[in-house]
Amino acid sequence: MKIYTKTGDKGYTSLIGGTRVPKYNLRIEAYGTVDELNSYIGLIKDHDIEEDQRTVLLRVQECLFVVGAILASDPEKSRMKLPEMGQADIDLLEQEIDKMDDILPPLRHFVLPGGAPAVSFCHVARCICRRAERITVHLAEVSSVPEPILVYLNRLSDYLFVLARKVCADKQIEEIKWVPQA
Repeated sequence: MKIYTKTGDKGYTSLIGGTRVPKYNLRIEAYGTVDELNSYIGLIKDHDIEEDQRTVLLRVQECLFVVGAILASDPEKSRMKLPEMGQADIDLLEQEIDKMDDILPPLRHFVLPGGAPAVSFCHVARCICRRAERITVHLAEVSSVPEPILVYLNRLSDYLFVLARKVCADKQIEEIKWVPQA
């Protein structure tokens, strides 16, 4: 199988189901941003973090592939059976957030991104996740998007924020507090 097909040379691509759309279509923007997020999750996973965090991040990557496939499908024409985004995937993120939050010091300030590369990449991924969520919410206003996808992206950005804090704690790095100048 060749990697290049030349079918997108004029700025159009196909959704699952065969519908041709411009590459700036909201569906393309949504699943492209989810793909970008997935790549950053891989980058975080490649850093020196706890093994259980790597395991959760691998599950997140698998879920993001499901999200991407659903977003890449024409909801009116695709007949392909795709995996579904489930409540269990959302529950896992919430459980992990709670588990980390239980051992982290209470948050009393806004936190600036940074402190270590893994922490910074968590914050970059969080920002990309929020962009993916915004684009997907926009898409949901004009087309069909399963609600669990919106919830998952929202919860994932929270997870990435708390993960950044946990990585700081694990590495005994002081969080960078934002203290506004008087």
